[in-house]
Amino acid sequence: MKLSSTLQLFCLAGFALSHPNVLGKTDDIPDGAFPSPASSSASLSPVPTSTTSTPAPTDARLGRAIIVNHCEAPTYIWSVGTVIRDPVTLLPGSRYGETFRQDHKAGGIAIKISTEEGGLYNSAPLTIFAYNVNGQNVWYDLSDVFGDPFNGHPVVLSPADPPISWANGIQPSGSQVRVRDLSEDLTLTLC
Repeated sequence: MKLSSTLQLFCLAGFALSHPNVLGKTDDIPDGAFPSPASSSASLSPVPTSTTSTPAPTDARLGRAIIVNHCEAPTYIWSVGTVIRDPVTLLPGSRYGETFRQDHKAGGIAIKISTEEGGLYNSAPLTIFAYNVNGQNVWYDLSDVFGDPFNGHPVVLSPADPPISWANGIQPSGSQVRVRDLSEDLTLTLC
């Protein structure tokens, strides 16, 4: 039995909104979850077929959590909610992006970043870019656990007011929690 093309398009759109992608070495970040023809080198990362997270409900454009790796070595990313998505290796000069989504069971999404392959599972130092969708806003923060994986290198999360900028890659004291409109992209730049 064949699905109608409308139903197939609807299913594909739902898939696009809920799955992250690794973006190639380009300055253009495609609008939406799929790469544009100009960035055809980008590929989707593997994800489980069943998750409890859903795209954030809104009629407006949904923003994205974007990570840019300017470091000289790869970084390793896990998007964690109720389900831990498959890891993504972010090579130097590459970008990772995921459309904001909700996870009601976990209370939010934590994008965990390590400089060590498998770092999520061996207590390696992690930088955590966490966000939670609430209505038309996204609340977000940045923190380190088990050490500072980017010690000696700048880490900047923008836009943020007041700024979230760690000149030496070490988390300062005080709250790093901020709020923006759900339609805005948030970009974490490493090194």
